[in-house]
Amino acid sequence: MKSRNECLERKSGANRNSVRIKACKKASFIMVITGFILAIGSFSVSNEVSAEPQVNRTISIVIDDFGNGMSGTAEMLKLPVKITVAIMPFLPTTKQDAEEAYRLGHDVIVHMPMEPNKGMKKWLGPGALTTDLNDAEVRKRVEEAINDVPHAIGMNNHMGSKVTSDERMMRIVLSVCKERGLFFLDSRTSYKTVVPKIAAEIGVPIVSNDVFLDDVHSVEHITKQIGMLRKHLEAHVSCITIGHVGPGGLKTAAVLKQSIPVMQQNVQFVKLTALINGGLMNDPLVLPNS
Repeated sequence: MKSRNECLERKSGANRNSVRIKACKKASFIMVITGFILAIGSFSVSNEVSAEPQVNRTISIVIDDFGNGMSGTAEMLKLPVKITVAIMPFLPTTKQDAEEAYRLGHDVIVHMPMEPNKGMKKWLGPGALTTDLNDAEVRKRVEEAINDVPHAIGMNNHMGSKVTSDERMMRIVLSVCKERGLFFLDSRTSYKTVVPKIAAEIGVPIVSNDVFLDDVHSVEHITKQIGMLRKHLEAHVSCITIGHVGPGGLKTAAVLKQSIPVMQQNVQFVKLTALINGGLMNDPLVLPNS
């Protein structure tokens, strides 16, 4: 028969082993959670441990399709950082949205409707640029669009895969932008874009889109695109991302509102003018044609 002391020792040892197992499980759980938080809050572990000076990374958020009282308008304007508001001309809330965005300190640009390779012209809205227009009419429409959007300091294309690939069209558009002191944001709806080439010839400041946030209107996809944005910043000092008001506007605004505070731990959010004034230009990037 085993002595009472032997039984106590075995029981004590079992208890100690149980405690050790529980402690190990707890430590492992903490390590997993910590790793998850670090993955969310940082772009690269090497950035944190590198002895080299850290490069300040910037994100510029552009929201398209203002001007028609679309879903998410108020929510986008209330995001906790300054954004660039792209407003379509000649629509019911064009001027109202421009004035409110300006009052809140956001950049305002003209969201110029331009003909796509695919799609119906009626989707473009009033004053759209199409390749069947003569030079004088193209110039007239661009000038009128700029006049219709108060406080506009730049322009980008709404749709426009066909127009932004057309040298004649873009030479007129960018010439007017230069005359009026506007920069141009190439939304990169076509991998055949001629915007960088013509802008260099004319001498117009340009920046270019890097990531579309909501080409699919789901929280899962928008969240995935936030991950693409972070991935882009692992190799680049700046990232321009485009979202939209409209069918998915509330979802995009909600994801941005949740993501911005986390990303602010590592990057600075700036308006497009900061990139123009700072002389930062994007690397070439091929986007799907649309």
